[in-house]
Amino acid sequence: MSEAFESHYGSPNESPGFQLWRVSNLWQRQIRKALLPLELTHVQYAILTVTAWLSDGDEPMTQAEISRLAGTDEMMTSQVVRALEKRGLLSRERHRQDFRAFQILVTDAGRELAERAIACVEATDEAFFAKLGDESPYLTYLISRLTDGE
Repeated sequence: MSEAFESHYGSPNESPGFQLWRVSNLWQRQIRKALLPLELTHVQYAILTVTAWLSDGDEPMTQAEISRLAGTDEMMTSQVVRALEKRGLLSRERHRQDFRAFQILVTDAGRELAERAIACVEATDEAFFAKLGDESPYLTYLISRLTDGE
């Protein structure tokens, strides 16, 4: 006879980590489906839209800044930026002040696709989180507390 399984929880459904895993996977499947017609992966979407949102400022974004803001690995960010560059959505140029770094610029085609993609993702989010009704902002608040300082 085997020993009882030891856990702090009575079932997997009581574990916040397991529930986060499940809902994250469900949400990501829906986002991937929404982005499929635009031929963007979820990480491509994140990097393209972060770059588009933040490139409106005076200073161009570096790959390292994009990686930090998108919450992605720097090597993955570099690979995704190159893929988006090949599609004509982003361009990479040597940074004006730091010649070791690249500044990343959004092309007109990239900005147009980012706007279309944001509309698709926001519509998907609205439908996905509709079950929460007025509690949706509270979920956003709780999640943001988990990422504070990251």
